[in-house]
This record gives sequence, C-alpha cells and structure tokens, in this order.
Amino acid sequence: MSFQTHYCLYEIILLDEFMIIGRILENEKRVKFNVDIHCSNCGIIVPGGLQTGESYFETDEFKIELKEFKRNYLCGVCRDKRRVDK
Repeated sequence: MSFQTHYCLYEIILLDEFMIIGRILENEKRVKFNVDIHCSNCGIIVPGGLQTGESYFETDEFKIELKEFKRNYLCGVCRDKRRVDK
C-alpha cells in the first residue's frame, strides 16, 4: 500500500489534546502514548500525545505511518504560513 493511499485511509485529527493516528475500530480500546514530535520546518517541539486503536498499535503498518507522520509534521504556525503563501 503506498503512503498516499495509506494516508487517505486514515485521518489524523485532534481530539482531547491527543491526536488520533491510524485507525480505531468501533468499541475498541484506545492506546494513548507520547512521542517526541518536532516541526519539520522550524524544529519546535510540539506538545501533546497520540492515540490509536489497540489492534493497530505497534504493527508494522503503524510504525511506518508514525515515521512518515513525524517526518512531515508541521506546527500550527508553519502550517498556517504555508497555507497563506499558497
């Protein structure tokens, strides 16, 4: 599965100060965890944690998505600058 397809299948959204990454099935327990996330543009450390479904956590697919997420993450300021520049 390509990253573009993979990224389209799963949304990354902000909820209760924990961003959801990956997939959470209906009535599935959520795993909350903290990972050091830095803005890929300015390098600022981003506060907060992540959460995902128990069945998805620590799978190979999850590790790939987390790696790509960390590599491409932009803080709110850099993200807004990029939107305005377009």
